[in-house]
Amino acid sequence: MRIALAIATANRQDHLERTLTCIADQTRTPDAIYVCTPNIDAAQHFIRPELESRFAGSLPKIIHLTSAQGLTRQRNAILNATLANFDILTFIDDDFLPAQNYLQIVESEFEQNSDCSVLMGHVPFDGARNEGYSFDEGRALLKLAQEEAAKTRRRAEHIGAYGCNMSIRLDRVGAIRFDEKLPLYGWQEDIDFTSQLRPYGKIICPEYLVGVHLGARNGRSSGLRLGYSQVMNPIYLIHKGTMPPAFGIDLMLRNFCANIIRSLRPEPHIDRRGRLLGNIRALLHLARGRIEPEHILSLK
Repeated sequence: MRIALAIATANRQDHLERTLTCIADQTRTPDAIYVCTPNIDAAQHFIRPELESRFAGSLPKIIHLTSAQGLTRQRNAILNATLANFDILTFIDDDFLPAQNYLQIVESEFEQNSDCSVLMGHVPFDGARNEGYSFDEGRALLKLAQEEAAKTRRRAEHIGAYGCNMSIRLDRVGAIRFDEKLPLYGWQEDIDFTSQLRPYGKIICPEYLVGVHLGARNGRSSGLRLGYSQVMNPIYLIHKGTMPPAFGIDLMLRNFCANIIRSLRPEPHIDRRGRLLGNIRALLHLARGRIEPEHILSLK
């Protein structure tokens, strides 16, 4: 199988370079690495020649693409560039550290399971759920994750994949694309995209396919914008038909309640009050019949 690795990034050169050091350690290297940055900062974030030479013999050529800003647009640019030339496309965030055998397992799983359309890795340590991890902390946690992964062969089926690491069979994509009405960081764009592949095969998470998500905070959007998306995006995707209503409503309510409760004593790394204000703005828009996830572009 021909496997391409895909990374959409912006304003996070250091994270990208550190993640690539983990890719250089893979027991099964990708056949190509595609990195997409927004046009507005492409010059600043072009993969430097010295980085490529640093990994000479360990990595294939890094192919740099540009697109309009936004995770869904950048991922679509990579998807369009790889669709005809590869069998598997593996998306990872620029702060996701895959286990050393990550791509080896991806290839093996797809070869042995023709009924699988999407694979996502198990993320036992996810910095997006807490204050985040440094690169050194992430490497130490990755070692622990690999040790635990070696003890299990459990696999679980999901309604959609977690976008910080997911692999797809390209021959089943067809005209399916990431929804560009979900701007900037997307939020739930992974569920939307992969759920559309479920009619063509299962979405599987093997617990022995692992990695660590650092959950880097820099380069992320404001709490106000995220809070708006926490309410608006699930409703939009339920209306679109790509998110089960029970799943979407539960997701929305859990975030809304957490923002209400924790805004009284916010965590230092989370803008709870901004998120709560965004939640309320989205609810007001929904009350007026407006289902517009792209409205976050007008928020600061």
